[in-house]
Amino acid sequence: MLPEKIKTQIRTIYKEIAAALPHFRSRREQNYMVAEISKTLAGEYDKHRRIIVVEAGTGIGKSLSYILGTIPLALASKKKVCIATATVALQEQLLHKDLPFFLQHSGLDFKFGLVKGRQRYVCLAKLEMLIGSDNGVQMAMWQTKPDQSQVELLQTLLKDYHEGRWNGELDTLKTPIPDHLWQQIACDKHSCHRQNSSHRQCPFHKAREDVDNWDVLIANHSLLFADLELGGGIILPEPEDMFYVIDEAHHLPIVARDFSSAQATARAASDWLEKTIKLSAKIQSQLKTTHIISPVQQLQDQIADTAAQLNQLAQFCDNQAANFANPENRWRFEHGKLPDHIKRQAENLATSSNQALKHYHKMQSVLAEAIKDGELPKHQADSLTADTGFMLQRLENLAKLWKMMAKEDNPKGAPMARWIEQMANGKQQDYLFCASPIEVGFMLETMLWEKAAGVVLCSATLQALNRFDHFAHQVGLSLHDGSRYLALQSPFDFENNATLYLPKMRTEPTDDSYTAELAEQIKALVEDETATLVLFASYWQMEKVVDLLEGKLKQPLLVQGTAPRQQLLEKHKQRCDDGQHSIIFGTGSFSEGLDLPGDYLTNLIITKLPFAVPTSPVEQAHSEYIKLKGGNPFLQLTIPDASRKLIQSCGRLLRKEQDYGRIAILDRRLISKRYGASLLDALPPYRRVIE
Repeated sequence: MLPEKIKTQIRTIYKEIAAALPHFRSRREQNYMVAEISKTLAGEYDKHRRIIVVEAGTGIGKSLSYILGTIPLALASKKKVCIATATVALQEQLLHKDLPFFLQHSGLDFKFGLVKGRQRYVCLAKLEMLIGSDNGVQMAMWQTKPDQSQVELLQTLLKDYHEGRWNGELDTLKTPIPDHLWQQIACDKHSCHRQNSSHRQCPFHKAREDVDNWDVLIANHSLLFADLELGGGIILPEPEDMFYVIDEAHHLPIVARDFSSAQATARAASDWLEKTIKLSAKIQSQLKTTHIISPVQQLQDQIADTAAQLNQLAQFCDNQAANFANPENRWRFEHGKLPDHIKRQAENLATSSNQALKHYHKMQSVLAEAIKDGELPKHQADSLTADTGFMLQRLENLAKLWKMMAKEDNPKGAPMARWIEQMANGKQQDYLFCASPIEVGFMLETMLWEKAAGVVLCSATLQALNRFDHFAHQVGLSLHDGSRYLALQSPFDFENNATLYLPKMRTEPTDDSYTAELAEQIKALVEDETATLVLFASYWQMEKVVDLLEGKLKQPLLVQGTAPRQQLLEKHKQRCDDGQHSIIFGTGSFSEGLDLPGDYLTNLIITKLPFAVPTSPVEQAHSEYIKLKGGNPFLQLTIPDASRKLIQSCGRLLRKEQDYGRIAILDRRLISKRYGASLLDALPPYRRVIE
C-alpha cells in the first residue's frame, strides 16, 4: 500500500509546483497519472508485478507526472529512479529544466545526473600514448598515419584536461573532434580498467563515482540495455533497487531487438584473427612468466582453426551466386533454418570461437597479473592493454554471432532471423553473417520485468487501434499478468481547434498517376497558408513532388536533406516571424519529436498512410513466422504499426492548448478500404470534413 505520509507529501508538492508555474492548470488526467504510478510502484495492485504502461496524450504533462509519481516514493523506500529516454532532446529537458525545477519546489533533497556510456569519455592513457612522451608520435598506436594538426589537437586536449579547462567528456568539447580520431582515444570496457593505476583517475571512473551518489539517473535506452545485457547493476544500480521510468517507450521493442542482434564478416574476421595471433606472440615475448605459454599456445590453435573455418565458409558462399542475385545481395534463410552445410559450419564456429574466447581471457589474466606486479613499463603495459581490449571486443562479438547462428530455435517461440549479405572486400567478395531475434518479449521478461523494483512505461503513442495488445506483446507483457494499463486523453479541444480533411481524389497511392495528383493537391492546399508541413512516406516521392512543383509556388520549399534539420526549422520559424509563408517537406523522421507550436504550424499535410514495407530481413522473418502460425501479418503487424505512426504524424499539429489548424490526409484508402475505418477511429476526435 502507498503510505498515507507519501500521499500527503505528493499532494503538498503538487500544490507548491502549481503555485510556482505561471498559467498552471490542474488536470484530472495528470493527477490520476501521478496517483496510479505511485500506487503501482508501492505494490497496491500487485506486489509481484509493479509495472504500469501509460499512454499520456500531448498536454497532460507526463514528465512532471512520472517525476512526482516516482521520486517521493523512491526516496522514502531507499530506491533509486532511472529515467531512460530515446532522444537527446528529452534528456536535456529533464537535466536542465524539469528536474532542477522539481528539486527547487518539492522540498525534497535528492541528487541527479546524466549517465553516459564509456564512449563519451576520453581515455587519458590512450591520449598520452598517441601523443608520445617525447612529443613524437607513437606511430604503432595510430590506426592511420596522423598529420601534425591531429597531433597538435590531441596535445591541446591533454593540456586542457590537466589545466582544468576540459572535463574529459566528448559533449563538453569546445571544438568538435572528428569521429575517427575520437574513436582512438575514447574509453572502452576492455582496456580501461580501474585496477590499472594509470586508469584510476580517468574521467569515466570519476564520473562513475558521481553516479553512486545520485538518487535519480537519466540514461538513454541503449545504455539501459548495455547494463541489462551485463546482468544489471554493472553500469547502473541493481535492478531490484531501482524504479525504471522508460519514456518514449514505443521505441523499446526496436532498441531491444537491435541490441540483441549480432553480425560478423567471414574473410575480414579471418584477417583480424591473424593479427590476434601476432598480438598473443608479442605478449608472450614481452612477459617473463612461463604461465603465459600454455594459454597463448591454446589460443593460437583455436584462432587458426576458427580463421580456417571462416575462409572455408566464404569459399562456399562464393559458389552460391544465385542465392545472392537480388537487389539487396542478400541470402535470407526462411524460418531461420540454415542449409545443412552452413549449419554444421556454424556449430563448429560456435565451439571454436567460444574456446578461443576462453583462452583469450586466460591470456589476459596472466597479462593483468604481470602488469599489477610491475613487470612491464607503463607505456608498454598501456599499449598491450589497449590492443588486447580492442581485440577482445571483436572476439566477443564473433562468438556471440556464431552462438546465435548455431542455436537450436525453441519450437514454442519465434525462430531467430538469419541471413548473409554479400559485400565487396577489395578484389575478393566478403560475406556478412547476421542473426537477430524476431521477438524480444521473453528477453525483456528475464532481463527487466522480473528483476526491477518497479517499471513505468510511457509515451504519447503506445496504443494501436485504441488497444494496448500490440505493444504489450512486443515488450513481453500481457493484459492479464498483473501489469497496469492506463490511456489518458489529451486535454486539447480537438473538435474545435483542428479539422481533419480528406479531399476528393481521382487516385490512390497504388496508382501510377498518384504522385502527379499529389503535387496538384499540395499546390492547392498550401495556397494562402502561412505555415505548412508536408509529410511523405518516402524520399523518392518527396523529390518527385519537389520537381513537379518547381517554379509553381509563391514561396521556396524547405526540403529535408538539403540542410540539417535544426537549420531548416530555424529558417521556417524566421520566415513565420517575418510574416512570410513557409513550407517544410519531410519524411517519416519529421513525424516524431518535431515541435512547431502556435503559428509555426497551422497546415499539416500527410501524403500517404505510413505503412512500413517489410524490407528488413527481421521484418520479413516476422511476417513469415506469423503466416506459419496461421496469422495475417498485414492485420497483426502492418495495420497496428501504421495506426500508431498516423497518430504520431497528426500529433505534429496541436502542441499547445491554444494551437489550431487543419490536417489533410491525401490517402483515400481511409475511406475505400475496410481497415480505413479502424485507423480513422483511433485518431483524436478532430472535426471531420470528408469529401
